Amino acid sequence: MTEIELFRARADEAGTAAANCDLDNVRERHLRSQAAWEAMAVRAERVATQRALNEAEKEARVAAF
Repeated sequence: MTEIELFRARADEAGTAAANCDLDNVRERHLRSQAAWEAMAVRAERVATQRALNEAEKEARVAAF
């Protein structure tokens, strides 16, 4: 399981917990947790994409010589 998949799984777990919760304050806590995990997944995806672009640029520069 990749880091991104882990973050998405945790977000899903928090969403499920929020949906099954009777107390408003606990539901809100789960929803905040879900949003935080989702934000971490998005950030990790951006980092992975940028890392791949940087590697491709580096390989292109090496190949040009």
